[in-house]
Amino acid sequence: MKASPPSAPPDVGATLLQIRQKRGLTLEDLSRAAGVSKSMLSQIEREKANPTIAVAWRLANALGIGIQELLAGEAREEETVRIVEPHETPTLPGTHSGYVLRILGPMELAGKYEWYELTLAPDGALISNSHDPGTMEHLTVTHGSLELEVAGIKKKLKSGATARYQADRDHAIRNTGKTEAKGLLVVIHR
Repeated sequence: MKASPPSAPPDVGATLLQIRQKRGLTLEDLSRAAGVSKSMLSQIEREKANPTIAVAWRLANALGIGIQELLAGEAREEETVRIVEPHETPTLPGTHSGYVLRILGPMELAGKYEWYELTLAPDGALISNSHDPGTMEHLTVTHGSLELEVAGIKKKLKSGATARYQADRDHAIRNTGKTEAKGLLVVIHR
């Protein structure tokens, strides 16, 4: 016997709103993390628009949940242990600059504490303008070597080394080597 289809689509907007608020995220926080406009998010949450599968996938990834949870129509209780699978980890590709940033930290901490896995191709660079006053970054090289430049001062880092620096100044992380390099980047906003 076939199951009958649901009589109405799931309340994606209500689920999205509930999860976003529970995590203490603003529309702007989620918009930035998911790459979806604030106006579109607002329309989805008010059930004035339905997200495409691509938008729903980006929202679920930004929230660190599976798309099925977002489309289920109701938020589940927090699990005691939540495993985030590699395909669920939001990634910021800097294709033209030769870097990939995987967002390892939960979205509800964005703007306070953030941590990333940084992968740089040979000659790749992650170049950043100064962040808000008091922002600090901590970079640990896990594979290869990197060059760090902060306010015009350059330092070399080998595998296992950690650099702690003020990120409220222009700064850049470069792979000047001939092989791929990786590191963990922690950003602390004050």
